Amino acid sequence: MILNRRSLVAGAAALPLLVRPGLLRAAEPDLSQLRDLTTGTAPIGAAERADRIARAQALMRANGIGAVLIEPGSSLIYFTGVRWGRSERLTAAVLPVEGEALVVTPFFEEPSVRESLAVPAEVRVWQEDEDPLKLVAGFLKERRLDTRPIGIEETVRYFAVDGLKRALPNARLVSANPVVRGCRMMKTPAEIALMQAATDVTIAAYRFTVPRVEVGMTGADVGAMMSAATRKLGGSPEFSLVLVDEAAALPHGTRKPQVVRAGSVVLMDCGCTVQGYQSDVSRTFVKGSASAAVRRVWDDVRAGQATAFAAARIGATAGSVDDAVRASYEAKGYGPRYRLPGLSHRTGHGIGMDGHEPVNLVHGETTKLAPGMCFSNEPGLYLPAKFGVRLEDCFHMTAAGPKWFSEPPASIDAPV
Repeated sequence: MILNRRSLVAGAAALPLLVRPGLLRAAEPDLSQLRDLTTGTAPIGAAERADRIARAQALMRANGIGAVLIEPGSSLIYFTGVRWGRSERLTAAVLPVEGEALVVTPFFEEPSVRESLAVPAEVRVWQEDEDPLKLVAGFLKERRLDTRPIGIEETVRYFAVDGLKRALPNARLVSANPVVRGCRMMKTPAEIALMQAATDVTIAAYRFTVPRVEVGMTGADVGAMMSAATRKLGGSPEFSLVLVDEAAALPHGTRKPQVVRAGSVVLMDCGCTVQGYQSDVSRTFVKGSASAAVRRVWDDVRAGQATAFAAARIGATAGSVDDAVRASYEAKGYGPRYRLPGLSHRTGHGIGMDGHEPVNLVHGETTKLAPGMCFSNEPGLYLPAKFGVRLEDCFHMTAAGPKWFSEPPASIDAPV
């Protein structure tokens, strides 16, 4: 997956599927042969969450940070288990360098917030006519943390930051990236196992869906079939993007109608969530026989994936992986850099609880690869007004180097 394309996918999925009676099976495929692959997966447990907070506190000490402010989202779930939406009413957590966390939430929301709270924490509530950031400030003063730098998780909204500044005008607010990224970028074996389960579901869904793609189906038909298979296999579909022919030259496609024809290039980019962790896999194939031109580009992308995988070594910078792929493509006449025909986006992105996480495999990224980091590997090639090819498989870094979550296909004739 290149960017957040959920709105585009949702728009495509909303196209009517029942106006083509002969293709009703695309919307309602026979899933009886599929079984849930996730029955043995274990959610993140209390011991692992406690270890996350301990690691965060160690990183706070190492970076001179007294506490970290986190709003609802993946980081809040990661550290506290609290699953909550963002609104104008602030719910947030404060992780102190020592001791239990604080959760601040509206008074009437406390029972609901506690339902998913998975770590020992103090909960302080605020009424509708009160300022929740004053509760945060009071907690920091009580712990004598108001004189230390306060880390702000990178997705916290401005109104919360501004409110904390007003409540603690002398506080020094800094980025919490050394703490939050320092924890979340390095996946544990439990996290790796959940990502593997999600990938296994997506690959199984591809194996079900690709042979059932028929002439006359739309991208929405194919995507609906992929999502249905994913659900039956135990995953929660996150996206099922399907691009046909010229649309495949646009990494995130188009809202224009797309219909599979004999000889069509079909690009699928799909992923799901299992126990809060995501997969992201792309496949490109031809309905029928591939032309020499399509086959050549497909082979070039497969070679690009191999180049990226070979360049992903412990201690190498994330940017050097992208550089290696781009150099190999430019030697074949693509580009240069982001120009088309060629690779118009980064080689890959981090992945975990979110489909896109820091850091990216992109030119200039100096973060060094380390065990536990997880990335997509998707160096697509796009030929405007003709077609595009994207193969995407994710890998995680081990002490011995990268390891695939899903093995790339060997040939356009056997895409799954």
